[in-house]
Amino acid sequence: MSSGTSTDFSKGSVAGHIVKQALPLTLSQIVQILYNIVDRIYIGHIPNEGTEALTGLGLTFPIVSIILAFTMLFGQGGAPVFSIANGSGDKLKASKTLNNSFTLLTLGGIILTLLLYIFMKPILYAFGASDATYPYSAAYLNIYLISTVVTMLATGLNFYISAQGFPLIAMVTNLSGAIINIVLDPIFIFSLNMGIRGAAIATVIAQTLSLVWVLVFLTGRKPEFKLKMAHMKLEAPIVKDICATGFTGFVMQFTNSATQIVCNRVLKTYGGDIYVGIMAIVGSVRDIMGVVINGIVSGAQPVLGFNYGAKSYDRVKKGIRTTFIFSGTYTGLAWLIVFLFPAFFIGLFTNDKELITVAIPSLHTYFMAYIFMSFQHSGQSTFMALKKNGRAVFFSLFRKVILVIPLTLLLPLIATPSVNGVFMAEPISNIIGGLSSFLTMFFTVYLRLGKTPNSND
Repeated sequence: MSSGTSTDFSKGSVAGHIVKQALPLTLSQIVQILYNIVDRIYIGHIPNEGTEALTGLGLTFPIVSIILAFTMLFGQGGAPVFSIANGSGDKLKASKTLNNSFTLLTLGGIILTLLLYIFMKPILYAFGASDATYPYSAAYLNIYLISTVVTMLATGLNFYISAQGFPLIAMVTNLSGAIINIVLDPIFIFSLNMGIRGAAIATVIAQTLSLVWVLVFLTGRKPEFKLKMAHMKLEAPIVKDICATGFTGFVMQFTNSATQIVCNRVLKTYGGDIYVGIMAIVGSVRDIMGVVINGIVSGAQPVLGFNYGAKSYDRVKKGIRTTFIFSGTYTGLAWLIVFLFPAFFIGLFTNDKELITVAIPSLHTYFMAYIFMSFQHSGQSTFMALKKNGRAVFFSLFRKVILVIPLTLLLPLIATPSVNGVFMAEPISNIIGGLSSFLTMFFTVYLRLGKTPNSND
C-alpha cells in the first residue's frame, strides 16, 4: 500500500469521521454552488435587463440538472461501490470502479453535448421559454455546453478523492475554480459588457481549472487509487454496479429537472415570466440552504459504506443516527433563517423592490416544511451508501414524480392566487415523502442491520 493510504473508517469515532468528511465537503459544496449562484447574483443586477436575464438563466436550470444527473449516475454512483470494495479489501475492483467511472463520464459528456446543441431551441421553448427570455437562455447555453465533459469529470471524479479520505483536497477542487469564477464574472459581465455570455465564459474557465486540479491529484503520488489506462476499459459487471448504485442520484437530479420544467410551464401560464423569475430566485435560495445538508449526507456516505463493507453494523447504525441528528438540527435552523430574513435572500438576486415584495410569500410557502428534508436526506443517503438501490430509486421518484409534479398541476386549480399552488407543492411533498423515506429506512434497514445477510434490495 502506498503512503497515501485511504482512511480506515472502521476505527475511531464514527461521528468524528462524519464531521471530518462533512465539513470540508460542505465547504466544497458551498464553493461549488458559487459557480451558479454568483452567476445568478450578477446577472440579476445587470442594468435594465436583469429580471429578464435572470428568468432566461432560470430556464437553463433543468438542462444543468440533466447534466448533473448523468454526473451523479457515473460519478457519485461509483463512489459507494468503490468504498464498499475498498472496505472489504477488493483493491482491484476499487481501482477499476474509479477508472470505469472516468470513461463513463467522458463518453456521457460527449453525447450530452452533441444532443443538447442540436435540440437546444425546441428544448428551451418546451421548458417554458418565451420570445423575450429565449435569447438569454440560448446565449448562456451556447457557451456553457462547451464545458459539459469538463464539468462532469471535475464533479464526478471528485467523489473518489473524498472516498479515499482526502475531503480537503476535494474542497480545493472546487475552490480553485470558484475563486476564478467570482473574479472573472464582473469582468466579463460588466467591464467587458458581455452580459449573460460573460457569466458562461467565466464558468467554463473555472470548471476547466477544477478539472486540471482533479487530474493532477488522481495521477499523483498521494492517493492509493489513481487514474490508470489499463483499468479504463469498460467492464460490464462494474458498469452495471456503478449505474445501479448511481441510478438513485440520477433519478433525483432528473426528477429535479422534470419538476423545474413543470413548475416553469405552470407559472408561465398563471403568472407569466415574472413568476418564472421568482421560481429561479426561490430555487437559488433552496440551493444555498441545501449545501450544508448535502455536505452532511455526502460526508456520511463513505463512512457508512466502508463500515457496511467491513460488516461493522453497530458503527453503521451510529452513523445513521448521527447523520439524522446533524441534518435535523441544520434544517430547523435553515427554516428559521429563511422565515426571518426572506428579503435579504431575495435581494441577493434582484434590486427590484416590487419583485422582492411579490416573492416573499412564495419563498415562505416553499420553505414552510423544510425540516422534513432531514428525513428525506437521511433515508435516501442511507439507501445509497448501503446500495439498497431499489428503495433509493423508489423514494426519489415518489417525492418528485408521484407527489410534486401532480401537486404542481392540481393545486393551482384550487389555490388563490393560482401561482401559490405551485409553491405549496414543495412543503406537502417534503412531509409525505420525507417521512415515508425515513420510516422505511428505519424499519427495513436500520433495525435489521446485523440480523440479515447483506442485500442490494
